Amino acid sequence: MSVTKIQKRNGEIVDFDSSKIKAAIFAAAKSVGGKDEVIAQKLTRMVVEIVNETYAASIPSVEDIQDIVEKVLIEEGHAKTAKAYILYRKKHEEIREVRNLFMDAERMVEEYVNLEDWRVNENANMGFSLQGLNNHIVESITTKYWLNKIYRKELRDAHIRGDLHIHDLGLLAPYCCGWDLEAFLRHGFKGAKGKVESKPPKHFESALGQLVNLLYTLQGESAGAQAVSSLDTYLAPFIYYDGLDYLQVKKAIQRFVFNLNVPTRVGFQTPFTNVTLDITPHPLLKNQPVIIGGKAMDKTYKEFQKEMDMFNKAFCEVMMEGDGAGRAFSFPIPTVNITHDFPWDSEVVNNIMEMTRKFGTPYFANFLNSDLSPEDIRSMCCRLRLDNRELRKRGGGLFGANPLTGSINVVTLNMARIGYLSKSVEEFKRKVRELMEIAKEICENKREVLEKYMDAGLYPYSRYYLQGVKDATGQYFKNHFSTIGINGMNEACINLLGVDITTEEGNAFAVEIMEFMNRVIQIFQEETGSLWNLEASPAEGASYRFARLDKKMYPNIFTQGKDEPYYTNSTQLPVNYTRDIFEAVEKQEKLQSLYTGGTVLHGFIGEEIESIETCKTLIKKIFQNSSIPYVTITPTFSICPDHGYLAGEHFYCPHCDREAEVWTRVVGFHRPVQSWNKGKQEEYKDREEFSHKVSLEAVEGYKEVKIS
Repeated sequence: MSVTKIQKRNGEIVDFDSSKIKAAIFAAAKSVGGKDEVIAQKLTRMVVEIVNETYAASIPSVEDIQDIVEKVLIEEGHAKTAKAYILYRKKHEEIREVRNLFMDAERMVEEYVNLEDWRVNENANMGFSLQGLNNHIVESITTKYWLNKIYRKELRDAHIRGDLHIHDLGLLAPYCCGWDLEAFLRHGFKGAKGKVESKPPKHFESALGQLVNLLYTLQGESAGAQAVSSLDTYLAPFIYYDGLDYLQVKKAIQRFVFNLNVPTRVGFQTPFTNVTLDITPHPLLKNQPVIIGGKAMDKTYKEFQKEMDMFNKAFCEVMMEGDGAGRAFSFPIPTVNITHDFPWDSEVVNNIMEMTRKFGTPYFANFLNSDLSPEDIRSMCCRLRLDNRELRKRGGGLFGANPLTGSINVVTLNMARIGYLSKSVEEFKRKVRELMEIAKEICENKREVLEKYMDAGLYPYSRYYLQGVKDATGQYFKNHFSTIGINGMNEACINLLGVDITTEEGNAFAVEIMEFMNRVIQIFQEETGSLWNLEASPAEGASYRFARLDKKMYPNIFTQGKDEPYYTNSTQLPVNYTRDIFEAVEKQEKLQSLYTGGTVLHGFIGEEIESIETCKTLIKKIFQNSSIPYVTITPTFSICPDHGYLAGEHFYCPHCDREAEVWTRVVGFHRPVQSWNKGKQEEYKDREEFSHKVSLEAVEGYKEVKIS
């Protein structure tokens, strides 16, 4: 079988032309006195034979071809020509870099302003704007720095080919971070020399204002989500000591939420923020003295349930009212912990369920029946020594993180391609292990680079708030995980086994692979001394990028999508599989519980749920009868410029026929479908949304369920 295609350095797939090999060999030979073109032709045939033998089932890169040319020249005794060829490669690489520096800048501007590059909409949180253009250019330069200066050729090529995806290459920063609210309340907002500092907040409004500044500033030092836990527990006492009434609390929270949704982050983005709400005082905090103005007070956190209720009611009302046009706020994403003593019948929980049935805003964490533990929320910042034989959970769901933890890096494997290229399950595992070894080196390289730059002061605020971890462990990012993600397991099953992940065979295969990957990750943890986890990568852009590359390289590979190719996220079911959420839970339970990094089951509902009791029933039944760790209930809604909120999907307003925005979750956060990348838009077209009515009617006796 002959190779017909090669991959250029920019990832483009083009026809393989052996005459270019001959021309390069003869040019190198002539530069050292060679004159025989017949020899160059003979050497070219030898190169082509090796290329065909080595890459019969895949597509080689230009670099792969050139490596073979060097090997043939040396082995055939043409040392001078080989040396000239190596110098020729080096010289052309330097010329190419200089030329590309200018050409890329021009091309990037043109592609962005003309909307010719799909990556303009890769991230639905980033709007088309001047700031977006600036970010597009800067990210391209930073990506080249990582790929050309930090990662060696094998690692770089694995990403460019699409064997795996290194996330957030456009930023010289860690992925996601969880921050310790207690440290913030004790020390205030500070960290950078010569920059404005705030003393520890003494009042509710100043605490919220400083927290906005903290999250915006720390967002500038990392690529992904910024998370804080127990927000209601920590801030409720300020309401009491300030003597605030409900209206004052609501106005303060309204300012807080509006400020967190202003697109002033780089690239015309809002900060990606996640907050955890306890609803009742956190068990590990309830007996601790409250912190006001940096000082411990006489009262403890358990004494402020009334103020917590006021905080959470106001938060829910603000999120439900939305912005001036009636849009839902994308951030902060609240995570609500469902514990055994969760007050299902309280007014606050009714408010949370009202917010859920209309907008689907919160994530719900299963502390009833999963291996999540309330103690985990504080364990990472309290334990100075961790058992590296134990795989730990990062906590916080898909976009969260427990205090002083997070992820250094996420590397996602293209499982669909591995399935297509493998002939057996054992070969599949072998290829997965090989890519995991590459991912290990990528993550360890990045960890080393970030520690070096942290010491140099590149991330001044992060350094200040992580100084305690450094003092205790010798590393700023010791509590941060290296994360390996999965994408396209459903398509891997189809390409390898001929069945999808919904079948017994497909599901068992996916479980087997995940258990295998967790064993490998445990080995990595012992080898490196770093924390590792396995994640259901959000893969907003990677799921589309993988499928586009694979369709070019392997036309017969199975992908989803009619007009645009895409892969099913992580180990999720096909998006059009069922309307019964409990059937999805049953088929996902084992898989979801095997992730030690972020994961969530999204309950996509066609439109708002009529009753809060139905919301309660759905969540309670899912958590009581499964170990699914995180769940959302996500209705689709629309926003008309004139008529505001509309339940369900309406690309045109039913009242005035004006174009409307259709809102739902893209990979975990709410954005209008019109701003998604083409792959995600194709996925949305295929999506068969759950019906809460169909789901509950399939559960015997659901109408008699009493929420208690």
